Amino acid sequence: MKPGIKFLREKGIKIASESITREALIRELKSSNDSHIDQAGRPHLHSSLTVFSEELTVFLGYNNQQLMADLCNWYDCGDTWTYRTKNMGTDDIVGVWFNLYGATTPDLLQTTLPRDAIGGGLTSRIIFVYEFKKGKTVVDPFLSDEEKEIERKLLLDLDRICLLSGEFKMTPGFLEKWMTWYASQESRTGGVFDDYKFGGYVERRPTHMMKLAMLSCASRTNSMVIDESDFHRAIQVLELTEIKMIHTFSGIGRLETSDITQKIMVFLKHGGEVTFGHLLSFFYQDITKRELEQVVDSLRTIGFVDVTHIGAGEIKLKCIDTKGLMKE
Repeated sequence: MKPGIKFLREKGIKIASESITREALIRELKSSNDSHIDQAGRPHLHSSLTVFSEELTVFLGYNNQQLMADLCNWYDCGDTWTYRTKNMGTDDIVGVWFNLYGATTPDLLQTTLPRDAIGGGLTSRIIFVYEFKKGKTVVDPFLSDEEKEIERKLLLDLDRICLLSGEFKMTPGFLEKWMTWYASQESRTGGVFDDYKFGGYVERRPTHMMKLAMLSCASRTNSMVIDESDFHRAIQVLELTEIKMIHTFSGIGRLETSDITQKIMVFLKHGGEVTFGHLLSFFYQDITKRELEQVVDSLRTIGFVDVTHIGAGEIKLKCIDTKGLMKE
């Protein structure tokens, strides 16, 4: 995330504090009010604020249900959002536009979010980008001359994007593809469509797609006219992200061993063949021998591992993942 913050600050984007109380966040949102002139010359008020949180759990806090409820309300970008205080009356915030860009780990999400919030509420309004491991090790984290030139061009492009205002329009070609795609969503299966923890996300998926199409259009042209190329680009980004998105909450479940089961699956996926004894020695602080036997039996039943008996009561495990539970 770090390279991105420079661009936001260079363009004067209003950024809230990462560690902030709900009341202070609302005050910052109210004080971020501004106006723009649309293409017809009419003024419009808006209150736009961005949270850039390298540790998302610091911003969300622990089981902070009131803040999560506020974020859910802000997602719909209502014309007016009213905040009522006990002693100070009411505050009306006009044209709410709240951006949240954060990073965290599945483990921290489990300790921060109430279990009932998974599947609906705030999590359904977020596009989660998940990776099992970092892409590469960079031992020389400095920009080359070529990268500095790319940075300069990006800043110039962002200058133009910041000048855009008004309403996005859609070409007939985009609308035709949108309507066909929208009608097909209820019959989709696999991935996030089959995981109950993403039930709310699937319902809001068209909204995510439309927002991505607007972003694609703004990055491509100043016309603010969304066309078929933006449709295909938005779908491509969304579907690519969803391949691994299902693992965001894979350690969350009703069973006490849900979390450790997910860690064992990741270990087996990347560890090659291992014996039961080696697996237990690696996770002995988190799971008992009896619990591990139950986990292994479950993973064998669902076709995630192949079990081979090698004598003296020992078995060898090898990940086969016949159902593609952990796609790379």
